[in-house]
Amino acid sequence: MSVHSVAFQIFGFTVYWYGVLAAVGFLSGYWTAMRRAPRAGVSPEAVSSLIPWIMLGAALGARLLYVISYSKEFADEPWYEMILPRRGGFVFYGGLIGSAITTLIFCQVRKIPLWSMADVMAPSIALGHVFGRFGCLMTGCCYGSPTNVPWAIHFPLEHWTHGIGVHPTQIYEAGLNLVLFLVLSAIFQRRRFTGQVFACYLIGYAFVRSFVELFRGDYDTSLHFVGGLLTPGQLVSVGTLATGIGLWWLLRRNPVQRVQPKTT
Repeated sequence: MSVHSVAFQIFGFTVYWYGVLAAVGFLSGYWTAMRRAPRAGVSPEAVSSLIPWIMLGAALGARLLYVISYSKEFADEPWYEMILPRRGGFVFYGGLIGSAITTLIFCQVRKIPLWSMADVMAPSIALGHVFGRFGCLMTGCCYGSPTNVPWAIHFPLEHWTHGIGVHPTQIYEAGLNLVLFLVLSAIFQRRRFTGQVFACYLIGYAFVRSFVELFRGDYDTSLHFVGGLLTPGQLVSVGTLATGIGLWWLLRRNPVQRVQPKTT
């Protein structure tokens, strides 16, 4: 299987798969969140107003963390290359942090229950991430380590992998995020306190990311931590897991709002 980053060209303008699939991811997340919102006591209009701010926070956070994580790539480049991503160049955890900050500010300003909004958005984050990872696949970033498995993928010869077979880590993570979306959607129907679904997302994604990182091949070995045992993604996942467990414990013991689970 070979992949290419360009989706199509129109009027001399090149459209990349990363942008196309990222847009599909945002739209799918937006649509599902709008449908879910009334069941959490959140108006669809509030979700609609929040989405542009989430997009801004996610883009800035994801790009900023990428520049920090891969600063060597920009050592001999003009400064503006840091803010003009031409072939992807985003880190999901940075986007998650950025969107979380903008959501917190938005909910504080609009007087919207934060944890109710977080529960509404959590499954949609996982669903949007499915399409985002396929964008990474077509762009060629976040690639896997060399392998001879039958389902190995081959990037063009000019890619960093030079055309050898590598693990399709983007597909691994897309599939696991789809499972996470389905699980979170089921938990949403049975949640007992606000914030429960978001806490479950943090816990679940920490495990998903840590597992997929075992097959990643795009990290400089100098970026590994704890004696080379943890990749940057796994290190952040440890903090994400701790945050998710902490939120579950705190919100369950001191719930902002109890929720009566639906029965079928």
